[in-house]
Parts: sequence; C-alpha cells; structure tokens
Amino acid sequence: MRILIIEDEKEMAEGIKGILQKAGYEADMAGDGLAGMDMIMNCQYDLVLLDLMLPMMSGLRLLENVRERGIATPVIILTAKSQTEDKIKGLDCGADDYLIKPFDAGELLARIRARMRNNDEVRRDVVYAYDIQLDRSTYKLRKEAKSIKLSNKEFLLLEYFMLNRGIILTREMIISRVWGFDEDIEYNSVDVYVSFLRKKLGFIKADTAIVTKKGVGYSLEEQKHG
Repeated sequence: MRILIIEDEKEMAEGIKGILQKAGYEADMAGDGLAGMDMIMNCQYDLVLLDLMLPMMSGLRLLENVRERGIATPVIILTAKSQTEDKIKGLDCGADDYLIKPFDAGELLARIRARMRNNDEVRRDVVYAYDIQLDRSTYKLRKEAKSIKLSNKEFLLLEYFMLNRGIILTREMIISRVWGFDEDIEYNSVDVYVSFLRKKLGFIKADTAIVTKKGVGYSLEEQKHG
C-alpha cells in the first residue's frame, strides 16, 4: 500500500513516514499544497494524510480540487486545529477522517486500517490509471466530471490496458484476454477497438493514451499536452 504524506513540517512528515514504513507501508512526502496536488494527480495512492495549514495551497483547497476532479482516494486530515467547525469543514470538503495533532502512532495506523477496510469494496469496482477511472459496475470511462459508456469489448480491452499500464501488450496477448483464441475474430479487430477507445479517451479529454509500439503491440501511457 502506498500512502502520500502532505505536511510542511519536515520533522513531523519524516516521523510519520517512519511510522508507516515500520508498519510495512510505502510512503512519499510533499511539503506544500501545490506539490501534493501534483503528486496526487500524477501518481496512484491508496491513501493521503493531509495537513490543513500548508504553504502554496491550503489543505482544504487541495481537498476540494481533488474531489472536483473525481479522485476518490481516501484522505485523513492531520492537523493541530481541534475546533468542531474545522472538523466539519474538512469533512464537508471530502475528507474521510480527521486526526488531531499530537496523535498516537497506534491510533494513526488503526485509522488507516479502518479507512482501507471501509473503502475496499468501492475500490474493487473502480480501476484507476493516470488521469482516468473505469467503473466496473456501469462500464463508464471517466475523467473528472466527464464520462462516457463503453461497450462490453471496449470495457474488457481498456480494463486490460489499465491493469497493465506502461506495459507493452502484444496483439496475441490482447486477443487471448479480450476475445479468447476460440472466438473467430477478424485480423484487424484489435486495431478497430483500439481506435474506438482512442476516440472515447479523446471525448473525455484524457491525457492517458493508447500508444502504438510498431511491430510489437500497444501500451497505455500518459501523454501530457503542452
């Protein structure tokens, strides 16, 4: 499990990172709101630990931006602010839990375990890759507020790409996974469905793209547009 710590007090951040690593978690750190926002948008985390009082962008504003973009990663706010009004603001902005500094390491780990248990069923229904999400229950491809429904074969193909993002998948691998070798398909079926998916990724304005690897196959990659 990979956790992002967004905390501007370096000693505090390193202390939390040590607690997480000792418990067997991977942990990254961001020292301000803008850096934290960038890391959430460009990496896949299982949970975020978020301070409210951050330079560059407040924790509340960061949380609002993340939720507006459709990112459902669990967030636990860690802050010295203990007033009920501050707790309510954090939860209303999309936080999943709230922990007051100073806190006990055991309580922090228990809160993390609880969040992941509560979120486990939801996460099984949604596949994430770069800036897109694929809902297994509705067959909808989404980026932020924009979405489009996929056909059965489109869904199976994109799910396969997303579960293997950054890996080159050969035509034979794709046919075996999506169609099965027993099914009679046209030679160019893979190319046709890749074309369909590219149009739908374009429709939702995704940075995620299916890249042709000439003579080999295809790969799902992130391509930032300048």
